[in-house]
Amino acid sequence: MRIDVITLFPELIRQCAEAGVIGKALRRGLFDLATWNPRDFTEDIYRSVDDRPFGGGPGMVMIMAPLRAAIAAAKAVVDKPVHTVFLSPKGVRLTQRKVEKLAGLPRLLLLCGRYEGVDERLLEHEVDEQISLGDFVLSGGELAAAAVIDAVVRLQEGTLNHVQSAAQDSFSDGLLDCPHYTRPEKDALGDVPEVLLSGDHAAIRRWRRKQSLGRTWQQRPDLLAQCLLDAEARMLLEEYRREFLAAAQSGPDRA
Repeated sequence: MRIDVITLFPELIRQCAEAGVIGKALRRGLFDLATWNPRDFTEDIYRSVDDRPFGGGPGMVMIMAPLRAAIAAAKAVVDKPVHTVFLSPKGVRLTQRKVEKLAGLPRLLLLCGRYEGVDERLLEHEVDEQISLGDFVLSGGELAAAAVIDAVVRLQEGTLNHVQSAAQDSFSDGLLDCPHYTRPEKDALGDVPEVLLSGDHAAIRRWRRKQSLGRTWQQRPDLLAQCLLDAEARMLLEEYRREFLAAAQSGPDRA
C-alpha cells in the first residue's frame, strides 16, 4: 500500500517509520511512504499556515489553502482511490478492527493538525473520516499518524517474520493477548509455567486461551462483554475465575 502524510514535521514521521520492523518493511518496499509539508504550498513570504480564529479565542487555526493544495498534490501522484483521515481527538476511537480495515486499502492519506485545529470546511470536504487514539490531546497529529502507520504496516504481508504473529496479538480476536515467557526457565522472579515446557500443543493452546480470557476479564471487562464466547471459552473463563478467586482468598501475594 501507499501512505501519504500531510504534516508540518515530516522528519518526525520519517524517524518513526524508519525504525524497527516498520523501517525494514519500508526498505524492502512492502509499502510506500511520502510526506507533504503544507508550508511548501504557501504563497506568502512568511510561508503562513495558520491564522486567528473567527469569533476570537486562544490559539491559531490551520488555514485551508496550503492544506488543500498539499492534499491535491498527494492525490495526483498515484491514480488509485485514496482514503483521507484526519487525526483528531474528536474522531472515532482507533481499534484493531479499524486498523484491519485501513490495512486493506490501496492508499491512505493522513492529515496531521497543529495549533487549535484545522478549518472545519476543509474537514467537511476533503476528509473521509476522523480518527482518535483515545480521550486525550496531543500537540499535533504526527504521533497519532505514526501509530496508525505502525499498526497498519505490521499487517501487510511480509512485515512480520511469522505469519501468525499479528493474528495472536491483543485485540485480534477481541481479547487481550496471553502472557509470554522465554529463557531462563527458572529465575528468582519466578518459573515458566510447566505447561509451556510440556510439548503438549493442545494443552498449551488451552492454557493460552484461558489466560487471554482471564486477563481480559480482569483488565478489560468492556471488551469481554462484546465477545461471543463459545462453550469452551465460557468453561475456560469460569475455570480461570475459580483459580483467581481461590488464589486471592489464600493470600494477596498469590492473587
